[in-house]
Amino acid sequence: MNKVVKNVYEAIEGIADNMTLMVGGFGLCGIPENSILALSKTGIKGLCCISNNAGVDDFGLGLLLKNKQIRKMISSYVGENAEFERQLLNGELEVELIPQGTLAERVRAGGAGIPAFFVPAGYGTEVAEGKEVRAFDGKMHLMETALKADFAIVKAWKGDTNGNLIYKYTANNFNEVMATAGKITIAEVEELVPVGELDPNCIHTPGIYVQRIFKGENYEKRIEQRTIKHS
Repeated sequence: MNKVVKNVYEAIEGIADNMTLMVGGFGLCGIPENSILALSKTGIKGLCCISNNAGVDDFGLGLLLKNKQIRKMISSYVGENAEFERQLLNGELEVELIPQGTLAERVRAGGAGIPAFFVPAGYGTEVAEGKEVRAFDGKMHLMETALKADFAIVKAWKGDTNGNLIYKYTANNFNEVMATAGKITIAEVEELVPVGELDPNCIHTPGIYVQRIFKGENYEKRIEQRTIKHS
């Protein structure tokens, strides 16, 4: 089945107000730049975004925050975005902060059909409020529920027309698990190849999880904090 769509705007068709989106990447590495930019040009509002980071003020999910398109962020780290901080402190944005490993596992569980699981992270902190607590091997654990989304938007290095995907290094973070947990998964790729050109042993996401795929363009691949060492 050919899952290729013409462009990013065809890829994001059907995303509507008040939907839940998963957005792959780690910091600004491996984020679906084209899809986020396209969404920022729509009038879509009230989104709940599940993403490890919230972008920066003028890039990534920071574009949607700036436009007041996001109602709620479910994230692990949000320290690089001043607009995020402003909206949070002013009560304009609902936020659920989750330990990073727990966030990854909640997404993975959503894709695997596991409704809930227990983890020790967060016990005894505000993260534990309202959650079931049980002891395992003498250690207290919190029950965490799975996360799923209306759309999962991921970015890969290479993909084929059947939606099989290969991620590159750090850009794999959250993309692979999120690709499994959306009702509809959109993949933007740097290189789009015919079926049969990808080594089956190197595929991270099988095409069965992907409904739409397109070749992205003009990737900036920004760095959040550039560090220079003087000798």
